[in-house]
Amino acid sequence: MAYLSDLLKIILPAGLVIYGMYLTIMSFLKKDREKMLVDIKTQNSQTILPVRLQAGERLCLLLERITPNNLVRRVNNPEFTARDLYTQLLFEVREEFNHNLSQQVYFSDETWESIRRAVESVITLVNTGIQQMPEDARGIDLAKKIFQLSLDQKNDAIQFALKSVKDEIRIFF
Repeated sequence: MAYLSDLLKIILPAGLVIYGMYLTIMSFLKKDREKMLVDIKTQNSQTILPVRLQAGERLCLLLERITPNNLVRRVNNPEFTARDLYTQLLFEVREEFNHNLSQQVYFSDETWESIRRAVESVITLVNTGIQQMPEDARGIDLAKKIFQLSLDQKNDAIQFALKSVKDEIRIFF
């Protein structure tokens, strides 16, 4: 019995010391892991932030380029028929959008959806314009019609999308 008592006198303090060391080591490891995670997040934000900013700039440029006034002025050729201008306008809008599809990974689904709706609204505007033109209309007539329809729009999807992109960029600055 004395042997068991002596053994407990040695094992119990040794066990408590080992348990204390275990807790101390685990605490140090946890703090070290948290520090590593903070360092990784800092490095990621230093890498990702400029890319996100560039993506935002590209999306703003896309939206500005497909604004009906800018689009028609950039694409219009005095020799175009209405059908030629229509085809070229749709081509330009789709090319701009397709060129910037990859930017969606840097923005929320809501912001990307607003951009998609803006592109669709421009396509709808151009489609509406060509439907209201006679077959022999000139490109300048379609351009005027698109300008008029653009002015008559009550809610501007492009401005809403621009605001969404800018608001999301401001979150990071």
